Amino acid sequence: MANPNIGISGFASYLPSNRVQLSDWCRWTGDQFDKIRSVVGNSFRMRSANENAYTMAATAVLRLIQQYDIDPGRIGFLALGTESSTDNSAGAVIVKGMVNSALQKMGKPVISRACEVPEFKHACLGGVYALKAATRYLATDGKNRAAIVVCSDIAEYERASSGEPTQGAGAVAMLVEPDAKLLTVNLEHSGSASAYRGPDFRKPFVRFMGQPEGPFQQPRDFPIFNGKYSTTCYVDEVLAAARDLFSRIATKPSRFMRSMVASFLHRPYQRMAETGLAFTFLLALALGDADDHQELIQYAQGADVDVDNLITELVNEPNVYQLVEDGNIGEEIYPLSSRVAKHFRNTSRFSELMTDLGSEQMKEVGNLYTASLPAWMAAGIESALKQNIKMAGQQILTIGYGSGDAAEIIPMQFVEGWQAAARKIDFAAQLDNAVDVSEQDYASLHEALDDSPTTRKPGVFFIDRVGEGDANYDDRGIEYYRYIT
Repeated sequence: MANPNIGISGFASYLPSNRVQLSDWCRWTGDQFDKIRSVVGNSFRMRSANENAYTMAATAVLRLIQQYDIDPGRIGFLALGTESSTDNSAGAVIVKGMVNSALQKMGKPVISRACEVPEFKHACLGGVYALKAATRYLATDGKNRAAIVVCSDIAEYERASSGEPTQGAGAVAMLVEPDAKLLTVNLEHSGSASAYRGPDFRKPFVRFMGQPEGPFQQPRDFPIFNGKYSTTCYVDEVLAAARDLFSRIATKPSRFMRSMVASFLHRPYQRMAETGLAFTFLLALALGDADDHQELIQYAQGADVDVDNLITELVNEPNVYQLVEDGNIGEEIYPLSSRVAKHFRNTSRFSELMTDLGSEQMKEVGNLYTASLPAWMAAGIESALKQNIKMAGQQILTIGYGSGDAAEIIPMQFVEGWQAAARKIDFAAQLDNAVDVSEQDYASLHEALDDSPTTRKPGVFFIDRVGEGDANYDDRGIEYYRYIT
């Protein structure tokens, strides 16, 4: 990349106020809260009946413009990363339209007409792909412009499924500039991986057929997923991206991993992020020198695993989709690594790698899909500021993941004076807007019933009505939005 200073200059977020306390959810369902809390977290957010991925994204983008006093005329690239969009034609331009309408009402300049408006879709990785595209845009034809990447999603699962406690909703917008004020993005030393995995986690349109229409015609977006196989896909794809990254750096992998002041991962739930980071570091040791192997031996012995067999398992690249073709979808293809990773998570070394910056805050929001990783980054940076940690010049590792099919690992570095931009993030304030929902309201929101709670609050975009067709034009299913200043 021609300009090594391209990167992130700001974050702004929107979390819907509806909160489901997992302690309450466990009381409703009979699940054990101690187990749910240790694996998943404490609570999750739900969108109101008249909110969707576009309204949440627009709220986050408008807040970003306001919090960082951005000149909308500078914005030449507005990208939406989501897997919850409901229009199969338009994407980020819907967000742009809402934001411009609000800016006009405020008497402020609008986002430039000469602005690209792509949508990026690849499960939870769409936002990372959008961020990479934004940095490439600023390195080429957008050198004198600014870019905004907004990640907005709704994670919802069928009642009584294993995914139900891992729901969530929210949006995070990022300001990307040629002269980053927070973090430079190092694509040169990033790692990529992708491989088709079939029925890991999918959303075929056939799921919507026959769904009842609520007042806002919101389809219930319950995914098709396979728990143990999905975990296998997550681990395998992160390892593949790590192999690619480690092949592109000049230092040995373990030293590179230890040099990170913090690591932030896509986290469908707390334990999954821990497992992904543990596997990544074990791979770094397996690819290292004699000293690295000596450290790996300690962890292997702690789990009663032969280290040579462990190394073989970590460095090989199995064909995960073969499990589907052979009908063995529940088979464990990383049995030794899983045992060692479980032991490793309880060591002091892992505590050094697994940052606690923002981790507690993320236990309160649930799975945000594409917004999960940037939300953790925002919360972590804000926590570092609050704790007065010296981050300038320090590197972080970001690990993005999209179902079983793709992963991206990108190093980023804090710039001098990062604190000024960090003070404007205001993520903690989003945690204070929560209103705990009742069991009845949870059921209504989950099933999109007519009596589901709605929102019409100042400072938040919402669906005002849905078109039903007109004598002069056809607007069936088209959503009309409102914003109250």
